[in-house]
Parts: sequence; structure tokens; C-alpha cells
Amino acid sequence: MTVISAKDIGKAYGIDVILENITFHINEKDRVGLIGLNGAGKTTLLSIIGGELAPDDGTLNIAPGVKLGYLHQDGNFESSNTIYDEFLLLFSDVIAMEARLKEVMEEISTASAKGGDTEALMEEYARLTDEFNDRNGYGYKSEIRGILTALGFTEEDYGKRIDSLSGGEKTRLSLGVLLLKQPDNLLLDEPTNHLDIDTLKWLEGQLRAYNGTVILISHDRYFLDRTVTRIFEVENHQLNIYNCNYTDYITRKKEREAAALKLYEANQREIEKQEEMIRRFKQHGTEKLANRAKSREKKLEKMEVLDKPVLSFDKMKLHFRTLFSSGNDVASGKDLSMAFGERQLFKNVEFDIKKDERVCLIGPNGIGKTTLLKMLLEQESPDTGVIRLGQNVSIGYYDQEQQMLDPDKTVLEELHSAYRLYTQKELRNILGSFLFRGDDVFKQVGSLSGGEKARLSLLKIMMTGANFLVMDEPTNHLDIPSKEVFEDALLEFPGTLLMVSHDRYFLGKIPTRILELTEEGLTEYLGQYDYYLEKKAQLEGKGGEEADGTEPGGGSGELTKTQLKELRRKEKEKEQEERRKRKERQQLEEKIMELALKINELHEYMCLEEVFTNHEKMWEADRQLKEAEAELDSCYDLWAEE
Repeated sequence: MTVISAKDIGKAYGIDVILENITFHINEKDRVGLIGLNGAGKTTLLSIIGGELAPDDGTLNIAPGVKLGYLHQDGNFESSNTIYDEFLLLFSDVIAMEARLKEVMEEISTASAKGGDTEALMEEYARLTDEFNDRNGYGYKSEIRGILTALGFTEEDYGKRIDSLSGGEKTRLSLGVLLLKQPDNLLLDEPTNHLDIDTLKWLEGQLRAYNGTVILISHDRYFLDRTVTRIFEVENHQLNIYNCNYTDYITRKKEREAAALKLYEANQREIEKQEEMIRRFKQHGTEKLANRAKSREKKLEKMEVLDKPVLSFDKMKLHFRTLFSSGNDVASGKDLSMAFGERQLFKNVEFDIKKDERVCLIGPNGIGKTTLLKMLLEQESPDTGVIRLGQNVSIGYYDQEQQMLDPDKTVLEELHSAYRLYTQKELRNILGSFLFRGDDVFKQVGSLSGGEKARLSLLKIMMTGANFLVMDEPTNHLDIPSKEVFEDALLEFPGTLLMVSHDRYFLGKIPTRILELTEEGLTEYLGQYDYYLEKKAQLEGKGGEEADGTEPGGGSGELTKTQLKELRRKEKEKEQEERRKRKERQQLEEKIMELALKINELHEYMCLEEVFTNHEKMWEADRQLKEAEAELDSCYDLWAEE
């Protein structure tokens, strides 16, 4: 059953076209992931579906009786109630029913004592009891506690007023309220923002089990793979639909682009061939050739002229470089602890980070990951313990809140204040490579979107030449293409990385080690996210034994060091293999360009009079053309497979 459909939807703001000719249908229980570049129009389309924006053109149809639940990206949650009271409001009819049940019971008791007729009261009580059971009347308080716990709120938080909460906390509460309301259709704009890994897993389970339709915007590739079965890609004001998860979408998109490019180039070659033949025939002025030219002109007029496909977006150019190398020992911490008042964040924290390692720090929200990073920067002091930086270590810090950016400066001023030796022209060229072009450089930093602030922060770090990058949630606010550029840059970085992240796709690609922070300290997992999940499951299955990350019989930890050395060797081999593949792909693309050029030259050659009037030359040229086209097809097939 189709619950939402759209035909030729269009939306513009002034002369800026956002959406054009958007057509789709969404069936009951569909799971749709809405993706695209920042600013492509995803939120605009979701707002139109949610009824908060009216389209300029086209029609939107929602099946009668279908209820929509909308989670805004910013939470959009304003209330003076406490957290718990706000959730109780969702069950006000159940609470009223509970009160009425007590009243009826008392009325039955009173009537029975006086010897009165209780039949009508007993019937009402039976009816109310059945309805109360159906509405989970005996379990709604447990349901509230369960969902608040899953969203990271403790019983101590229940009495907090909502208007005193942070933006991230309000977003989590909005999500909880929406899930408890159980609308027919969930519209979720960036629901994974501000969620730690455990909460993300919980949300994935909720959405997979959800009995309605889900439409969500997300840049979290791992989350998309685990929750959606259809991808709606907003691209160049249009909508491309893929009936698959995110990973399969990547493959199909490459195949679609490769096929579109081949079709376009074949179309262009045929047009050029016909035009050149017409021009050649007309040059000679004979009646026979003039008639042939007219015939070809008619054929050309009937040909469909294809638009050139847009194969890739303009991406920022990010390359981290170091001004000098650090020593082998980069950073270490011993017996670190931190508490705020009576609340213990963590204790017994010890770590040792070596040169060229890529270490990711994970843990639940509020455990102190950002605090630990700030200790490295000497912005926070531990209650106990000591942190040491190695020789020649220079730190570049990425702050997830971008508080190191001055909101009152323009983009150009922000960069110039940090790098005064550059001319404005040089800085504008650098900013252009990060997609700040034209008047964008005169925007105030405070008016930038989250993605724009993230790009500006990454640019500033790139220009430091630091050899130890310390980053707090660096992929937040980046769209998927920017994340991919950023990840490739980190893999090529000739220095050391320490990053806090909840992005599981990122964690499955970047780290050589994962450190999990808990109240009791750090647990080390050698490898990337899949290994972390496997090893963590083993440790939990053994009742917490070997929780220090060593293998059985590891003793003093020598085996862990051996494993770490072996892992570094494997990571270097993996990086070499990735570089080899990138080089092969580049060579393949160069070969495609050479073949395309050769085919074009052969077409021009075959249009020469001394060639098309000479049977042997035409035969040889045609043979070479077929060989080149066959080789080009093979190259395209290889390119699409990568």
C-alpha cells in the first residue's frame, strides 16, 4: 500500500532552485534513507513531506488517516516541564483511565457494602481493565524508564527541567517522545546526532522493529546500512532512487554513472562524426556529395542529443602534512582520574601512543572522552596522574563544538588572523579548495552551517603542519563525500592520530587501535571496529576476564606488545595495498582518456577524403577503431568494478 507519493515536486527560494520534478512513492513499512550533499535540499524535501513547507510545484499525496511524526535536526523541543513529567503527558489518557479504575473499584466497594446493584459498575470495570491492559497500563512507567535509560538519561536526570538541557539532550528527548507516540510514519532529520555507540545500536533495533514507515536523513553510513532498504539521493535538484542499502547504492551509483558516461560519449562521437562528414561532403561541391550531406543532416536532426552526465561533485581538497617528525614516543598517561564534585568520570586511565599510530577513543556520552583530550592540551588538569608528550610533538586540535573559531570574524579574517604571512589572494585560493568561493569568504563565521564550520576547522588544522592530530568527533556535520575525502587524507597522513568518534563506518576504516573509556579506565582493542565488537563479545562472554585487552597467559603484557607490533606491520601492508589500488585506478582513468582521444582522432581521420575514398585505409582505420572501442569498454568495466 502506498502511503506517501509525490509527482513533479518543485521548490525554490527566489532564484535559487532547490528541488525540481521530484517524483516518488513510498509504501507502508518502507525504510528510506534520504542522502545528498549539505545544502542539496534533503531537509527541504522532508519538510514538504511533513507538511511544514508547501511545494511551489507538483503534488504530494498522503494516504487518509496516516499520522506523521517529525524529528527536527535541532530537536525543536521547548518545555518548562521536567523530563519525567513530559513523558508522563504522553500517557495522560492511560493515567486518567488508571484513576477511573480506582474510582470504579471504590464505587463497587461502597455499593456492595450498602447492598446496592453493582452490575453496571462491574461491566465498566471489566471494560476499563481490558482497555487498560491493551494500552500497556501496567507497564507504561517501565516503558518510560527503559527509553530514557536507552537515550542516556539516569534517574537523577528525571527531575531536570527541559528548558535547562543542552541541544543534544533535547534532541535525544525529542526522539524518545516520538518513538513512544508510535506514529504511522517517522520522519527523522539526522537522528544519530549526539548519540553514542550503545544508543545508536538501540535506535537501530527500534527502527528495524518499528511497525510503520521510516524516512530518515543521515550521513552515518553504518547506520544507513543497518536501517534502510531504499536510498533517495537528492542530486542537482533531482531525486535518484535506489532500492537497496547504502553499500549497494555506492556500487549501483558507480555503474549508473559509468553507463551514463559511455552512452553520452557514444552519442557525442556519433554527432561529431555526422557533422564532420556533412562538412566534408559540402566542401567538395559535387551534386552527389551535396545530396549525401543533406541526407546526413536529416539523420542528425532526428538524433537525440544527450545531456552530459554529472559524474562527481566538487569536493574539498584535504592533505595533512607535517613540518617535522616527532619522536617514537608521542604521548602517554599514567594513573589518570577525573571527577566533577561527587561524580567520578574515570580513574586508573593509562595509555601509551607511539608514532604513526591511529588511535580512536570511544565510550558512552558523559564518560569524559573530551575531558581526556583537553588534558593532553593542558586545558584540563587531572585529579591524579600525569600526562607526558614526547620529543618534537606538535598538536593540531579539532574541537567538535568549533569553539576555537571566532563567530564575529569573516571566514577570510579567521584564516588570516592565524596565518598572517599569507596574502589575501593566497588565502582565497586555499579557501576555494575547501569550497569557500566568491562571497563565501566574507560570511561571518557565526552564520556558517555546521558543515561549513567543520571544513573551516579542518583547513586551519591542515595548515598547522602538526604531527599529532587530536580530534573530537571530526566527522560530525560533514556530508558523506566530505567524510570520504577526510578519511582518505587521514590514511595518507604521515603522523600520529588520536580521535574521539561514534562514527562506526569511520571506526571500521581508520584506527589501528581502539581505546574504550569506562569509569574504571581504558580497555585496549587492537584493530578496527569489527575486531572491537568480536573481542568485546568474547570478553563479556567470559564474565569480564582479560578485560585489560591481553590474551590468556599474557602475563605482564608482553604478548599485547607483540600483537601491537604485528598489527602495525599489517596496517602498513594494508596502506601499501590501498596506495597500489589508488595508483592502478589513476592509471586506468588515464588509459580511458587516452583511448577516448584515440577514438576521436580515428573518427577525424576517417572523415578525410583521401581516407574515405581509399578502401584499404578505411578498412585499417575501422579495424583500429573497433579495437580501441573494445579496449575502452573493457577499461570501463574494470573501472566500474572498483
